Amino acid sequence: MIDFRYHLVSLIAVFLAVALGIVIGTTALNEPILADIKNQVSALEKDKRSLEDRTQQLQAQLGTAEAFEEAVAPALVDSTLTGSSVLLVVTNDGVAEETVDQATALIGEAGGTVSGTLTLKPEYSDPSTAASLQNYVTGSGLPSGVQLPPVDDAGQLVGALLAQVLMIPPGGTAPDAAAISSVMAGLTALNVLTPEGDAIGAADYAVVLTAGAFSGADAAERNATVAALVTALDAAGSGAVVAGDAASAAENGLVGLIRADTTLSAAISTVDNVGSAAGRISSVLALGREREGTSGKYGTGQDTQPVPPVPAATP
Repeated sequence: MIDFRYHLVSLIAVFLAVALGIVIGTTALNEPILADIKNQVSALEKDKRSLEDRTQQLQAQLGTAEAFEEAVAPALVDSTLTGSSVLLVVTNDGVAEETVDQATALIGEAGGTVSGTLTLKPEYSDPSTAASLQNYVTGSGLPSGVQLPPVDDAGQLVGALLAQVLMIPPGGTAPDAAAISSVMAGLTALNVLTPEGDAIGAADYAVVLTAGAFSGADAAERNATVAALVTALDAAGSGAVVAGDAASAAENGLVGLIRADTTLSAAISTVDNVGSAAGRISSVLALGREREGTSGKYGTGQDTQPVPPVPAATP
């Protein structure tokens, strides 16, 4: 008869054998596994150093390209805006002050002048301020002679008012300076925009500088309000260009909204890299194309041209 002690000894022997097998097996396998891991780590470190070197090379090339674009910008835009005035509209505080200054300088290099800079505050597109804005522009804020469209949308009404007092119709006369001053004072008091500088004058063209995209439940409504202003400026003057960054070309960005709408994109030019010299060159050249009745999509995004066609040099 096999007693309990025999079973216990047998079980202990089996477990010892299994444990010994595991120890021997892992010891035999550890060395090649560790060697393989070390080889992989060495390869990854080599790849990392290679990528770092490549990144530095690309950054150097980018810096050279940017310096070249800055150097040739005055020659490319020379005389393209001679005798023309341009209104700058900044849609949000994401637009760098440097971008505004550089755009202003390049417009000057093109022979144009900046009639003024308007900065929109968040309240301009805030749905909660729509009622008060509508009451103002249809009441005490409406200058004599200004005709608003028969709509019940605050964004379209305010956009139409600003366009009529700030843009010079092609072949027409400049709006009354008193009307400009009155509208600027009223909308400033309502805390929806800020005119920069001593005075805002009427302009032939508008360049709308933007950055990023709206977020939140009211993003689409805010975007539509700003787009209504751009549409009105474009229709009232000789043309408008919306220039922003890559983020502004996203779904809730102003550039993205215009590009997604076939009607808007057929009338308004867009630029998605205004932070670069190439983008600023595109913004200025696009104004000349707008004068000819041609709009385009420029920059680095999908279905865009790098820059508008450069005008042929006059013999």
